[in-house]
Amino acid sequence: MSTENFLFELGTEELPPKSLRTLSEALGQEVEAGLEKAGLKYGEVRLYAAPRRLAFTIDALQTKQADRETERKGPAEAAAFDADGNPTKAVMGFARSCGVEVAELDRVETPKGVWMSYQIKSKGESTAELLPAIIQTALDRLPIPKRMRWGDSDAEFLRPVHWVVALLGDAVVPVTLYNITSGNQSQGHRFHHPEKITISSAGSYATQLENEGMVLADTSVRRERVRQQVIDVASGIGGSAIIDSDLLDEVTALVEWPVAIGGSFEGRFLEVPQEALIASMQGHQKFFPVVNGDGELMAHFITVSNIESRDPTMVQSGNERVIRPRLSDAVFFWEQDLSQPLSSHQEGLKKVVYQEKLGSLLDKSERVAKLAATIASELGSSVEYAERAAMLAKCDLLTNMVKEFPELQGTMGRYYGEHDGEATEVAIAMDEQYMPRFSGDRLPSTPTGETVALAERIDSLVGIFGIGMVPTGDKDPFALRRAALGVLRIMVENQRPLNLLDLIKESAAGYGDKIEEGTAQKVFAFMLERLRGYYRDKNISPAVFESVLSCQPPQPMDFDLRIAAVNQFVDSEEAVSLSAANKRIHNLLKKAGDVIEGQVDAVLLEEDVEKSLHSMLKQIRQQLDDALQQNDYAMALKLLSKLRGPVDQFFDAVMVMADDPEIRKNRLALLSQLRSQFLRIADISLLHTT
Repeated sequence: MSTENFLFELGTEELPPKSLRTLSEALGQEVEAGLEKAGLKYGEVRLYAAPRRLAFTIDALQTKQADRETERKGPAEAAAFDADGNPTKAVMGFARSCGVEVAELDRVETPKGVWMSYQIKSKGESTAELLPAIIQTALDRLPIPKRMRWGDSDAEFLRPVHWVVALLGDAVVPVTLYNITSGNQSQGHRFHHPEKITISSAGSYATQLENEGMVLADTSVRRERVRQQVIDVASGIGGSAIIDSDLLDEVTALVEWPVAIGGSFEGRFLEVPQEALIASMQGHQKFFPVVNGDGELMAHFITVSNIESRDPTMVQSGNERVIRPRLSDAVFFWEQDLSQPLSSHQEGLKKVVYQEKLGSLLDKSERVAKLAATIASELGSSVEYAERAAMLAKCDLLTNMVKEFPELQGTMGRYYGEHDGEATEVAIAMDEQYMPRFSGDRLPSTPTGETVALAERIDSLVGIFGIGMVPTGDKDPFALRRAALGVLRIMVENQRPLNLLDLIKESAAGYGDKIEEGTAQKVFAFMLERLRGYYRDKNISPAVFESVLSCQPPQPMDFDLRIAAVNQFVDSEEAVSLSAANKRIHNLLKKAGDVIEGQVDAVLLEEDVEKSLHSMLKQIRQQLDDALQQNDYAMALKLLSKLRGPVDQFFDAVMVMADDPEIRKNRLALLSQLRSQFLRIADISLLHTT
């Protein structure tokens, strides 16, 4: 079967930069789905996306469908002919539907008897005939929330479409999209090469656009060009650029021919916190800030132009003129905010609704302050600092700077707190309350920061769960999964011995009758379940995780210590034997019903092996208690491993379900006592299921 390379390009007005990558990837996925459905074989699919075009190439695309043969099944032979062998209406109707005579039908043997059938042979269509429908379907399925019309046409797309290129080999594939007929002519850069470019083939597409049209169509190539140019310009200034990944993607989607140019601004602007200046440069201007070797912001920026100017100084001066008003706004916001203390905004929090059923931000602050005080007391840190930081934590949301740059919440609270003379730890806590902000982000470094971060998240989890807004599927508008993982990371990684369940219950009590009954247990279960992914990322096996989860340890730090111990124990020889024994014990106890633990009568122990097991259990009990008192689960499992021999011998020699009810009950009590010791750590019966 012959193959050819295929090129498709849709030329448009400038596409939304934040949607460009998504559109490109969706187009590629939908086209591949169409090819698969049509039964067409193909090689590598390459995606191209620039501000004025969406394109892709397909290597070694099959030029024609393979001929296909399908079998149509008709009536059973018994129903196809009457007693005289004449065809019935059923078989005649089937033959007509196949376009043949009854005599041309086949007979097929099946397990259920002989059936009439017909082999339908269909010739494969040419790929050129199939592609228009495949492409149209793919474009119709793009994730475009709102399509637009242009001119007097009834065509609809995200932006007006101006040209279509469709080439299979060097031949144009006829396709009409948005009232435009396909051809082999693309367009170059809007300013540098507005003329048409005749594309020779799919293989020459990217090269021709770059060499003739000054367009870098390959997103990854263009992104790397932007990144390297920004790095080079920053180095020439004597600093290094802050290259935010999202901003880099957005700038890449804004330019076809990137040219990085440096610029500067007056040093007086640096009196404003650098985070505010950086937010203004990145958010408003799409500029890359420049910092010195100490990470301090320099009075420089880097912009990426979409043209190669004959006079770059004009581009530079134009951008310098544009940035000054933006930075002046930041100065104004800063000075206005400093004119009153941060605490003055507390009254305003009454008017800001946190959640309709859960009250205002002031209500939330008061609940968080109360819970933070409990946490601080348990950790031995300052209760006064915790309460103060919690009450001030949301005040910066009402400042001018945070209203303009919401991403600076917490950061500006720290600056304003420091200016007002708040204790350093209180000021830092206002920033650290949001840590970790994202997966892998750093954790709070101060006790007060930890305390407020924990209290704030627990309050949110309990409140939102309590009104029935539980995360489902991909829907998690209050980011509760992230909040839960943040709490767990702080407690585990910062090794804070806090009883999570008790804190959740205290938080629930603070809501009174605003939330549903049973909320605390739901939140606790939800949070422990978040640990599943956390430990999966650390390569902890599901069996090890489940063994600890089954015991529901209320302290995440304690949970982690158990995980570490069981993970070390799981591969030992003792683990395999003792896991099987625990599974057997579990089944015996379940079958027998409730057995009172501890009521083992030594007089009723008949066999030497059961006496030996009972004796060994008593011998290690004190050491086991000491180890567990210190949360030394590795030592506890090491002690319990000594029971492997006695346990194996017990099951080899003893009939647990003895005829004598007293002896049977005594043996079950002994096994119950044994299993309960393991369950103080984990349910190791779950470790080895084979």
